[in-house]
Amino acid sequence: MSDTQWQYLSLHRQGRVLEVTFRSADKVNSLNNALMRELTGLAQELQFDSELSAIILTGAPAIFSAGMDLKDPEAAKAPSMTVAERRQLVKVGPAMCAAWEALEPVTIVAIEGWCIGGGTALAVACDWRVAADNACFYVPELKLGMNMSWQSVPRFTHLIGPAKTKQLLILAEPLDATTAERWGLFDYLCAPGEALNRARELAAQVAAMPPIPVRMVKRAINVSATALDNAVSYMDADQFLLAQGTDDALEGASAFFEKRPPQFSGN
Repeated sequence: MSDTQWQYLSLHRQGRVLEVTFRSADKVNSLNNALMRELTGLAQELQFDSELSAIILTGAPAIFSAGMDLKDPEAAKAPSMTVAERRQLVKVGPAMCAAWEALEPVTIVAIEGWCIGGGTALAVACDWRVAADNACFYVPELKLGMNMSWQSVPRFTHLIGPAKTKQLLILAEPLDATTAERWGLFDYLCAPGEALNRARELAAQVAAMPPIPVRMVKRAINVSATALDNAVSYMDADQFLLAQGTDDALEGASAFFEKRPPQFSGN
């Protein structure tokens, strides 16, 4: 691994295990475009590391992530961009998720507090999710008048099935940790403040296994489970752009910032 200087990432390596912490400048650890590009770049770099067996990904101590930063300065310029430029901008999130999904080492997400929107898309692109038992999983995109994109819908469906995915996305209600574990979104629960330690235990177990078969088995499972994922979700970024341009998306965002129920019209 190179000596790249990261603005938003902290890395700690011990043997065959790497811990990655991402922190944005805001208190809810939102995912701005620059941070997501760093996560993408790191994952692409790690593809060429033959020594790693497990990678732990975690956010802030009190909150994993509140999802996409709605006040990102790059996103704020979107209305003045051409359609071609906006299409490139909305590729940042899905590229990040795809890069983490493609990693051969086992990826373990340690979640404290809220895991929202884009944070959930990143979490389900990884292999296992370890969460504090007071954590919450929340996908509010439809309440904001938008579709859930980043090619995450097939990933949700693999984990919890079509009916539960419809509940998660259409009803857009927060799930407590116990419910999220019962559904299959969280794989392991632990006491608050212990998600990272539990993830370390799992990573140590993985690192104790023969590294090459671990990588081959993970790849075999992923290929068999996700063979059609790109075919059924490759257009969701363009669908997001379409939804983002509606009156309902404007109403959803306004209602969110004004802390009131949205009044959707279907336009």
